[in-house]
Amino acid sequence: MSAPSAVQTPSRPKMDTKTMVSIAMLTGIAYIVMLLSKLMPSVMFLDFDFKDVVVCIGGFTFGPFAAAIISILVAFIEMLTISHTGPIGFIMNVLATCAFSCTACFIYKKVHSKKGAVLGLACGVACLVAVMLLWNYLITPLYMTGYSRADVAGLLPTLFLPFNLAKGGMNMAATLLLYPPVVSAMRRAGVAPSSQSTQEKRINAGFVLFALSLLATFVVFALVLAGVI
Repeated sequence: MSAPSAVQTPSRPKMDTKTMVSIAMLTGIAYIVMLLSKLMPSVMFLDFDFKDVVVCIGGFTFGPFAAAIISILVAFIEMLTISHTGPIGFIMNVLATCAFSCTACFIYKKVHSKKGAVLGLACGVACLVAVMLLWNYLITPLYMTGYSRADVAGLLPTLFLPFNLAKGGMNMAATLLLYPPVVSAMRRAGVAPSSQSTQEKRINAGFVLFALSLLATFVVFALVLAGVI
């Protein structure tokens, strides 16, 4: 009589060393982009931040879980180095980046095409705006001196909504423009997996023009908000 065979449960896929190195590299780049973003004009106490572009590129390449990891790591390093808002600012930072990036990357993983990228990023912008309206109302009065909850409620439609819409729109357009050349370079360097879709290789002029027009629109919108024009 033979011994009963052990029941084998499927093992969870593990992140390989190459992927971890790539995520660490993208985390460092996202941190540098965040520092450079501080040089841009701000809207009152709100800063435009383009690190979400790097996070989305990482998430489009390695999946939404990677986007979440990069978001948390960059926010944590920012909290330890230059942030003055402590754990509350860290939470807000993670919420904003994950709302945009993880939403976009999840949809792009399901619909792996240019249309999926546009749809995912558009949903990411909508999710960013909705999440930050709620959490700005709840958390901003806790760390912004001189702003009561009633003051913050009054700023939701006039400040927080247009700011997050402009920020999300610029990050969306920049991601559409930068993802194809960046991921192609990463694949040539052997630090990113090969493409799962042949559609990604056909980047036409119309798509680039659409992304540039979108970027120009939201850049002008952001400059108006910042009082530059």
